[in-house]
Amino acid sequence: MTLPIPAIDLRDGKVVRLFKGDYAQQTTFAFEPEALAARYADEGATWLHVVDLDGARSGQFENLSTLAGIASSSRLRVQAGGGIRDEEGVRRLLDAGVQRVVVGSVAIRDPEAVAAWIGRYGAERIVLALDTRFRDGLWKLPSAGWTADEVHTLDDLVPWYEAAGARHLLCTDIDRDGTMSGPNLALYRHLAVLAPGLDVQASGGVKSLNDVTDLAVQGVAGIILGRSLLEGAFALPEAIATAEKANATC
Repeated sequence: MTLPIPAIDLRDGKVVRLFKGDYAQQTTFAFEPEALAARYADEGATWLHVVDLDGARSGQFENLSTLAGIASSSRLRVQAGGGIRDEEGVRRLLDAGVQRVVVGSVAIRDPEAVAAWIGRYGAERIVLALDTRFRDGLWKLPSAGWTADEVHTLDDLVPWYEAAGARHLLCTDIDRDGTMSGPNLALYRHLAVLAPGLDVQASGGVKSLNDVTDLAVQGVAGIILGRSLLEGAFALPEAIATAEKANATC
């Protein structure tokens, strides 16, 4: 079953979206984060994806109070990340009420540590965020808020994590993120072959309900919806109904 998951990206306590992960190309939206989370709950969401963009770049929890407020008041299960560099960071987010901790940079730089966290806290509590760009014939893995390329590639790490007991993988095609240019379906087909046992969440580029249908037919577990909802390309209840219809026909 494919689940649409609304996203809230935080910077300086505000709801924002970046274009292709570029901090210099930011759109700020006039929504209060907690009110927006409550609206998504009213519209039928069961999960919410939250990113601390400041933390993703600095390694500090710069929007933790806002995140904790969302987790405690939104009636949604929250998966959140940005700034996780060690196990203390995992514990702090879990203590703040987050159901799943999203780990990105550290999942690329220190897979052994993240595999240990999966073993300690359970595969349901950790989401791997292996966000990627296709360069020189490889799916490369930038870190630190997508500002620095790492040695490991997507094809290196995804099967390794599946073998290590991971369950949830969030994968963004960075070149599609915030662009509303359509998702990279080829990337998700590639992941289905690379690690069929992982529940993959697709992120980046969704612009229409047709994209929701295409991703649901592809068999992804989740579809992260950011700019498309914020800019009114479609409403969340429409996305949920579209995914349910596609699921029923698969």
